[in-house]
Amino acid sequence: MSRVLMAGRRARLLTAAAVLALLSPLASCSSASTAVEACMGKQAASATTGEVEGTYVGEADAKGVKITLKASDTGTGGTVTVRDWPTGDWYKSELGETFDGSGTWDVEGGYEAGDHAQVHLSFTEPELFLRDYTVDMLSVAKDSERMYLYEDDDPDVCPTFRLRRT
Repeated sequence: MSRVLMAGRRARLLTAAAVLALLSPLASCSSASTAVEACMGKQAASATTGEVEGTYVGEADAKGVKITLKASDTGTGGTVTVRDWPTGDWYKSELGETFDGSGTWDVEGGYEAGDHAQVHLSFTEPELFLRDYTVDMLSVAKDSERMYLYEDDDPDVCPTFRLRRT
């Protein structure tokens, strides 16, 4: 092999090594799972109704919020009651910044690779809420000691709307 070709190959290898060295700090940046893990436990790949059932109280932006999930006899979801739950823009003029209400819930997701478990809420009281007018989908995180429900809105930071099971 000629010296020119060898020098070109060496230059490409050095360039590739330099690019990898520059990108390696980015690889260690916080991802959704590590940001969640750092403050709440591992993002649950799947969850059952029995695992998620319970009473949760708010932390951070959810301070003062309370949610209770009761399982149905069928084992798929159940009833939900909330206190000081945030409203969407559409309902703020009618219900205020928060509301107390009830409805149903079920666990979704976690069936395909890369999915994670989510709790879907459907409010019927004080009146039927349309999707996206309030927080109605919460992700699940857990470790050996804690279980959290949280709004999965920014994957690079610890979720600010989170509720810990009591």
